Amino acid sequence: MKKFGKVAAIVGIILAALVFIDYGFSVYCYNSAINKRYETYEPTSLKISDFPDLTSTRYQFTSDKGQKLSGYLYSTEGTPKGIVVIAHGLGSGHNFYMEAANFFAKHGYYAFAYDVTGNDSSEGKSIGGIPQGVIDLDSAITFVEESGNFPKIPIMLFGHSWGAYSACSVLEYHPEVKAVIAVSGCNESSDVFEVGARQEAGSLAALMVPCVKVHERIKFGKVAGATAMKGFENSDARVMVVHSEDDDVVGINYGYDIYYDKYKNDPRFSFMRLKDNGHSYVFDDTTYIDEFNEEFAGWLDTLDYDYADRDNEEQFIKDKADYIHKNLDRQRWSNKLDTRMFDQFVAFLDNDASSKSAKVSAGWMQVLDLGF
Repeated sequence: MKKFGKVAAIVGIILAALVFIDYGFSVYCYNSAINKRYETYEPTSLKISDFPDLTSTRYQFTSDKGQKLSGYLYSTEGTPKGIVVIAHGLGSGHNFYMEAANFFAKHGYYAFAYDVTGNDSSEGKSIGGIPQGVIDLDSAITFVEESGNFPKIPIMLFGHSWGAYSACSVLEYHPEVKAVIAVSGCNESSDVFEVGARQEAGSLAALMVPCVKVHERIKFGKVAGATAMKGFENSDARVMVVHSEDDDVVGINYGYDIYYDKYKNDPRFSFMRLKDNGHSYVFDDTTYIDEFNEEFAGWLDTLDYDYADRDNEEQFIKDKADYIHKNLDRQRWSNKLDTRMFDQFVAFLDNDASSKSAKVSAGWMQVLDLGF
């Protein structure tokens, strides 16, 4: 018996050590892949001057730990039908979505876009983790509702990728939101890590994801358990879900398929399943992007040094920025949206802006396969 007890103790110690190593490695990978500070690349950043009829007003508001976040109200002339709060994706601040803000503003809405903690003009050494997106969106909505800076009009949400997860999940805390457009999102915060982990580590991701969930729960508490499905269950908001089948950043099975399985016959929900729009530029007409990338590749071939050599890194960064500044057609760069798709978005929002109840379908198509 003593020998058995000794063996059991050794096995227990080994298992505990393996769990500790698994947890430590998983958290390290999570922080390395996600928990960073993100800055928009200046040469390709959008500017208010790119949109002649658009005005911008900057605000600051406080989030959970006292950090100051920057928010921007985008508008054009006229009385707004509602306020669209824009939640950005991972790796970019709100700047990436200025075209969307401009489109909503030109079609009768205020657009309030902000930078999440650790992004661009907001405070924070890093984003902290995926649940921070829900926390900061909660703070942004509360600011819009309670600061006195904005009219009392319907609030809608537009989110892409990480922002789509945040926009759906925050409904648990803001059931008053009238409508959500969720593009290329996922159901759980850990999904963002899982997708990349499966690509890099294959089946080993199954050992890492539980550790990441524990890590997020320890760091963020209850909000780490926020999911899009919980948000839907606690809200009467109408929801439009958009995803492309070829999305290799956030697979369609992590969000769209889950929601469609439960809500395909619910008049609150509309689904737009795309074929080959990818992830980052899912709502863009990529004609000019492809043209510029081809021209840029040709420019790379003209360089008289190896731009991949680390010794030439500083020179290449400077030359690349100079090339973009001189050759980027800003008029085309700031007008890449697929307007057919955004016309559908605005029609969806208009349904709620003109009605007193969020439970109105008005004959809206429940499944949209528009062949974009």
